[in-house]
Amino acid sequence: MVCVDEAYRHCEQIMRSQARNFSFGLRLLPAPKRRALSAVYALARRIDDIADGEGPAGRRLARLSAIRAMLDGTAPARHDLVLVALFEAARRYPIPLAAFADLVDGCAADVRGSTYATFDDLAGYCRCVAGSIGRLSLGVFGAEDMEAATPLADALGVALQITNILRDLREDRMAKRVYLPAHDLERFGCTLDVDAYGRFSDPPERLAGLVRFEADRARDWFATGMRLLPMLDARSAACTATMAGIYRCLLDRIAADPGRALASRMSLTTREKSMVAVRALARARRGS
Repeated sequence: MVCVDEAYRHCEQIMRSQARNFSFGLRLLPAPKRRALSAVYALARRIDDIADGEGPAGRRLARLSAIRAMLDGTAPARHDLVLVALFEAARRYPIPLAAFADLVDGCAADVRGSTYATFDDLAGYCRCVAGSIGRLSLGVFGAEDMEAATPLADALGVALQITNILRDLREDRMAKRVYLPAHDLERFGCTLDVDAYGRFSDPPERLAGLVRFEADRARDWFATGMRLLPMLDARSAACTATMAGIYRCLLDRIAADPGRALASRMSLTTREKSMVAVRALARARRGS
């Protein structure tokens, strides 16, 4: 039988090595919540890695279905360190494990190469792959009014995912993935076609307008999602504000220089992320 402490340590190692942005926020949580969220992230990371992995689409879809079966309890998970930790965390906190089904659905759409006609279609995808993480995290954080808090956690996830899409626009296009809505591409006269060197062939001013338009949308989702903070305890609020703040800074940087964002993957330095965390913790302690 797998030791629960060993399982949690395994998940925390995954978090430290593969979730550089999220790990800054998790450091602000008390140990039990930090361990629980590490378990949530470790499974989410596995699901995402399956979707992004190599091999035939059918094989990846089958692996995603197998994870769904383990979460449903229809397949054994006694020797899986991540699932042992996750199920233990779910006994301690009201984690809505069913939200992982949404994440699996969103990642399955990635495997199938789904595209999105309208922003509403894209928002639905974002709710699956990122809003689900917001809902799972809220189960660990807790809130006095979970019914009111849940859609706000969902909105924050959508904001983070749109930021991810804008940050990874070129990388995704090279992998033959296009997430931005066809309606928006048509509005700005863009195709997102790339040449043999991976450079976008659309006029730079059109691409810049498209990126800034989508960034404004993300800001609206951030504004909605940040209404969650007063509903959380101080340390959970600081954790959430750190993760959201890192992505919001990244979004502002992308919108300020779309050309650079389209040419290479933007990120914040470790020092910049640390400063976001320090400010978030200070605000939480002041109760603002």
